[in-house]
Amino acid sequence: MASAFTPRPLVIAPSILASDFAKLGDEVRAVDEAGADWIHLDVMDGHFVPNISFGPDVIKALRPHSKKIFDAHLMIAPADPYLEAFAKAGCDHITVHAEAGPHLHRSLQAIRALGKKAGVSLNPGTPISAIEYVIDMIDLVLVMSVNPGFGGQAFIPAALGKLGDLRAMTAGRPIDIEVDGGVSSDISGQLAAAGANAFVAGSAVFKGGTADAYKANISAIRNAAALARGEAV
Repeated sequence: MASAFTPRPLVIAPSILASDFAKLGDEVRAVDEAGADWIHLDVMDGHFVPNISFGPDVIKALRPHSKKIFDAHLMIAPADPYLEAFAKAGCDHITVHAEAGPHLHRSLQAIRALGKKAGVSLNPGTPISAIEYVIDMIDLVLVMSVNPGFGGQAFIPAALGKLGDLRAMTAGRPIDIEVDGGVSSDISGQLAAAGANAFVAGSAVFKGGTADAYKANISAIRNAAALARGEAV
């Protein structure tokens, strides 16, 4: 039974939403070199969430600055008309919200048909049952531990229970469990123990504003998670 809970590799995914937008290319290169595994791209439309960030043209411009996985989180509704544009911009993962459209199965079909890994994000008030009947089409589940739309919010503790339930639901499947919202080295250990293996962090990575600071911040988040998993580094 223990083998069913063999954890997926640890992943740190800095969210460029917290970076200096005046030098986005430099910031992507900096976190890449500082040890990021994925680059997390928070796309907001001012409709599904109360903020506007950037779209596929910005992502396309950033793509030459890193060979790391581009992990796109689409906080937009509807998402389906834009999936191809984000795929062509260079996104490797495309995550849509379970709450953002009426046909989640169709959205996942479309992402996979574009040759990309498909993710589903769950808002704090959304139960994991929302993905029960599409579980075999999902490559990652993104648990929101804040309400989406703004960086710098406080972590919602109920996410820990949701992560544990997801770990049981996805046991034996090659599905990454990602968490986004209030993630820092103070909480990443608890998140890892609960079942998360991929950690989106914005202000906790970009605080300090220098390459050395980014490296230290990423290492701190990774080390706390690794320690909780018995993988001390």
